[in-house]
Amino acid sequence: MIVKDFTNFDIHKQTRKKSVALIPVGSIEQHGPHLPVSTDSDIVSYIAKKISDKMGFLLLPTIEYGVSFEHSPFFNLSITATTLQKILVDLCVSLYKNKIATIIILNGHHGNHTALKQIPKRVSKIHGINTRILVYSYWHFMKRQFDHAGFVETSIMLAISKRVQMNKAKKGLVPNGLSDRELARLSRLAKKSFPYVTKNGVWGDPRNATAKDGRRILDEIVTAIVKESQTCLTGKSRKLHQ
Repeated sequence: MIVKDFTNFDIHKQTRKKSVALIPVGSIEQHGPHLPVSTDSDIVSYIAKKISDKMGFLLLPTIEYGVSFEHSPFFNLSITATTLQKILVDLCVSLYKNKIATIIILNGHHGNHTALKQIPKRVSKIHGINTRILVYSYWHFMKRQFDHAGFVETSIMLAISKRVQMNKAKKGLVPNGLSDRELARLSRLAKKSFPYVTKNGVWGDPRNATAKDGRRILDEIVTAIVKESQTCLTGKSRKLHQ
């Protein structure tokens, strides 16, 4: 159920039941020479729509701006972690006042993760607000190693978008064979300056990506998140993906 497409009456009829709101959060930032800057928002919006369809969740509009300062001087439209948290806390409070007390925040950008995982604690401190908030980052629900504009993201975008320019795809930093220590060091540097570490803004190698692989990865992610949501919402597990 896409909230913005329904009337006030339809939404209030739905919220008389035990409703769950789903908030996708993406970013606008460079994704190498071949993917649009909306890639994170496009992917998380698609995944959220699939989950909403399967679970009957109330799907809110995607927050398309994230914490992406690390991509400078490459293109990014960024908001601070504090701003992102403020928006989401306000939304959670507003949902509660509209009788929706269970909320899933679905993250599509790695740079948002630290800010988003603090939302449940921040909302819990607000007097009179009693919500249950789950925070998921979609890449925690797939077997492949996450990348940035590499094989995974490019394959997913080929499956859902016509705006991929594969003729411009270039190999970026491929961490295969690096020690855990070196990988951790590069990850720390990338959080400060992604271009410094990757040079061309790509973490991984997108050149062999296919739409078929993208559909398979998406199916894996959606199936795993649906299963985790069912487990958490039925009270059988309090496990959250951090």
